[in-house]
Amino acid sequence: MMWAIVRRKVASDSSAAWGIGQSFGRIRTVSVASASRGYVATTTVSETLHLGEGSKLVRHIGLHAYLGCPINSKPVRDVSFLQTDLSRFGSRSFSSDNGDLVDAVVPYMGESITDGTLANFLKKPGDYVAIDEPIAQIETDKVTIDVASPEAGVIQKFVAKEGDTVEPGTIIAVISKSAEGLPHVAPSEKTPSKVTSEPAPAEKVVDMQEAKEETPPPKEVPKKKTKAPTASPSKPSATEPQLPPKERERRVPITRLRKRVATRLKDSQNTFALLTTFNEVDMTNLMKLRSEYKDAFFEKHGVKLGLMSGFVKAAVSGLQNQPIINAVIDGDDIIYRDYIDISIAVGTPKGLVVPVIRNAETMNFSEIEKAINTLAKKANDGSISIDEMAGGSFTISNGGVYGSLLSTPIINPPQSAILGMHSIVSRPMVVGGEIVPRPMMYIALTYDHRLIDGREAVFFLRRIKDVVEDPRRLLLDV
Repeated sequence: MMWAIVRRKVASDSSAAWGIGQSFGRIRTVSVASASRGYVATTTVSETLHLGEGSKLVRHIGLHAYLGCPINSKPVRDVSFLQTDLSRFGSRSFSSDNGDLVDAVVPYMGESITDGTLANFLKKPGDYVAIDEPIAQIETDKVTIDVASPEAGVIQKFVAKEGDTVEPGTIIAVISKSAEGLPHVAPSEKTPSKVTSEPAPAEKVVDMQEAKEETPPPKEVPKKKTKAPTASPSKPSATEPQLPPKERERRVPITRLRKRVATRLKDSQNTFALLTTFNEVDMTNLMKLRSEYKDAFFEKHGVKLGLMSGFVKAAVSGLQNQPIINAVIDGDDIIYRDYIDISIAVGTPKGLVVPVIRNAETMNFSEIEKAINTLAKKANDGSISIDEMAGGSFTISNGGVYGSLLSTPIINPPQSAILGMHSIVSRPMVVGGEIVPRPMMYIALTYDHRLIDGREAVFFLRRIKDVVEDPRRLLLDV
């Protein structure tokens, strides 16, 4: 009788083993190791399947057979290592084997950026996303980078949290292409909350009844009121200063971009011998040139003629006349640059960024205006790349667009100088012995006094002044 039961058990397990064995490519025998060296002996797949469906040996032999790994060449300690690694590889059940689940990972963020902060998610679990659609934003020291969905599907879950520090390759979300396996709240899960919320009013009723029963001793209350006038010593405390309540304050973590800007500016003050010199420019002729040719300029080049292009051309001329301002100290050497890459400081809601205009000495007014408009647009919408901000040999900061009348800008390391522009104000000026109103602008040059002397700095500002007040000098190169 017992033998018959065993035969039926073996027959049923053999049929199950055959159905599972097909997934192994009809592999009948899997040699685990050599028994002579103390390793696991050769075992057939059908025999191992008899050990039970939850056997680790069955599961890992299936993974070895699936990956094509020669198990018979691995000792016991190596096989156990592969088991641990492969179990993690197959931790997504069978949905990852058929390509249903895909991971959204942090992309490469730049050569000089090793990590970033997960600023915010643009989607929620359960939302549908198209391929290459941004689902999160990573905030780095320099730029904000989007994490795009590798496939179209539905977000199953978020692996990371907002505020986490992530590196390139870190998984932040899991996306289901078939939208299966999403966490749905069953109706039975919602009912307990209602049931648990119902006893609360009963408890309140009981409390009220108990309170009514305890109401007879109100006679003691007048005694406490009679003692109230004796609290006169507490009056001096009213004269003590009271701080605003904490509810009226907000604590927000500092962004990585703002932290990076603060570090660089403080390093600039600690490293450079900062000195600022000033001058003023009569903007009459440049503004007249702009008003006369702005329509023709826009019709031909498709971009508006601004004042910034005139200052960029004037700065190029000044840097060519004073090459030391375009240089930088590197240890015990001075590096002279034969190119002029001008950084334009742009204020954005997330912080200050400085995109670079490459080879500005070879560009005309229209090319400079197009480059400025493109870089400024990318900086404001957060799509500017790290390459577009790397380098730069000289910086121009236009605080005049915000109404700044005068300031002392700080050098952007590792540069040696920065030009500050300010607002245009009509002031009385003496012209030809007469006092006339003129649109005037203060300009400031902050420079590293370790490298640049006052003589070169003043000559540079004078060149800016001469070119802006008489743009014809650029045409004649005088």
